[in-house]
Amino acid sequence: MTTALITGSTAGIGAAFARRLAADGHNLVLVARDTKRLGEQATELHDRHGIEAEVLTADLATDDGIEAVAARLSDRRNAVDLLINNAGFGNKGRYLDVPMADELTMLKVHCEAVLRLTSAATGAMRDRGRGGVVNVASVAAFLPRGTYGASKAWVVQFTQGAAKDLAGSGVRLMALCPGFVRTEFHERAGMGTDNIPDWMWLDADKLVAAALSDLARGKSLSVPDPRYKVLMGLVKVTPRGLLGGISTRTGRKYGPQ
Repeated sequence: MTTALITGSTAGIGAAFARRLAADGHNLVLVARDTKRLGEQATELHDRHGIEAEVLTADLATDDGIEAVAARLSDRRNAVDLLINNAGFGNKGRYLDVPMADELTMLKVHCEAVLRLTSAATGAMRDRGRGGVVNVASVAAFLPRGTYGASKAWVVQFTQGAAKDLAGSGVRLMALCPGFVRTEFHERAGMGTDNIPDWMWLDADKLVAAALSDLARGKSLSVPDPRYKVLMGLVKVTPRGLLGGISTRTGRKYGPQ
């Protein structure tokens, strides 16, 4: 039986990955900051699907948290076959309105943790000749949207570059770029969502199903919904100056994920 490790597993997209992978028969390593919530999630998934669910409490905004997860990913005796780097958050406010400490924490979680955990996982996977990594980014990666968009753009570029370097090794890497998803993401960031049209919202479970299908097909980039595929196609032909104006009015206040 294969094992998947999911960061930010207790809510939103991470929880949807946990539900789907448990239903498919994968054992899980669940990673988040809230030990009580992790325990409840592990018990529920074990009782419902009969899988083993290991709990690992870690704060990926700290070196100790990153190192704890990296050590678990590097464990050859208890191999992790699939890594879902999902942990992330948004900051409310425009550039220079957000405290520098919060900006640096975002880079720690979105970039440094993704780099270190992906490296720990893929090193072990390459030795075995198999494995997969999904790094959760955002369609914000394709828009000029301050630190959040820039960090997600880094995730996309890093993942696709690493996927090319590891081609033929048996290890697959994919950047997942969702749009607006009905999760706790915006509430936790203190962001309102009243002005977002209903048609822009995605269902987390359907998103995960599409993402796993794309990973199985060997894609290094997944935009898992036809609506957002069309929107991203339009972004490619829209002048950057106009995109910047749209981003200022919407994206920085209401970050997709």
